[in-house]
Amino acid sequence: MSEAYFPVESGALGPEENFLSLDDILMSHEKLPARTETVLPRLGAFFSERSGGGGESDHGIPEGSKLEIPLWLAKGLYDNKRRILSVELPKIYKEGWRTVFSADANVVDLHKMGPHYYAFGSQLLHFDSPENTDVSQTLLQTFIGRFRRIMDSSQNAYNEDTSSLVARLDELERGLFQTGQKGLNDFQCWEKGQASQITASSLVQNYKKRKFNDLES
Repeated sequence: MSEAYFPVESGALGPEENFLSLDDILMSHEKLPARTETVLPRLGAFFSERSGGGGESDHGIPEGSKLEIPLWLAKGLYDNKRRILSVELPKIYKEGWRTVFSADANVVDLHKMGPHYYAFGSQLLHFDSPENTDVSQTLLQTFIGRFRRIMDSSQNAYNEDTSSLVARLDELERGLFQTGQKGLNDFQCWEKGQASQITASSLVQNYKKRKFNDLES
């Protein structure tokens, strides 16, 4: 039976998300604090608490309003030239938490703080901020600092319940853990002689068939 869904690789660590990826779709809906730099007309129905008009569609959002909007909407409205809105860093990417990560990144429950910590943080670099360099450096050093422990734990948990090992990991780290587990399971199968036999690839087999047909003709 074929799978109903084949996982699509995330593109969120690059310049743009991959909207065929379920992980990227979920990540792009995470909220981001923002402040309007101009009046946003006819958006009162979506932000009734800020429109001052009881949610009627003909009321706008006043300049200077603080909102929490999804990442995809913030990226769509953000424009350096027109200054429609400015974006604030979520608290986990601010200096206080960056200090915690630099001290010991392994103590932080990334899944609780934000299940897409690396992907969401990478997309924040889309917005101009004087802290972008510090944020990107923290993302890199956090990943480096946690990588070894993740891979070590994935290689030392054979036929065990791993729920406690992945509970504090963000989605990217969980993917790495699963990759490590697959490598461990494949190695154990090979060591026990249960691995699949090596066979010629379909490309080689098709080439031989074509060559044989050419000789016959």
